[in-house]
Amino acid sequence: MVYKVKEKEFESLDLAMQYAKTLNEFIVIKSKDFEICGMFGVDSVKDGKTPDGVVYDWNKSSRIGRAKDAKRSRLNLQPL
Repeated sequence: MVYKVKEKEFESLDLAMQYAKTLNEFIVIKSKDFEICGMFGVDSVKDGKTPDGVVYDWNKSSRIGRAKDAKRSRLNLQPL
């Protein structure tokens, strides 16, 4: 299977992702069966920062929808 990142083609998804990390921008990896999009490059977060010192504050509980559910349960509201 061939994976495309911008103008380049790669034989494996691992190689395509490694290349995507070097671009440091929002990209799309395309194959015959699927597409992956996003910014690649954060391999770890330690003390709230990525290896290059950028603050990483994303967390699942702060996503839209989750806060509504948490708020609803705290107030003991009935579902709509």
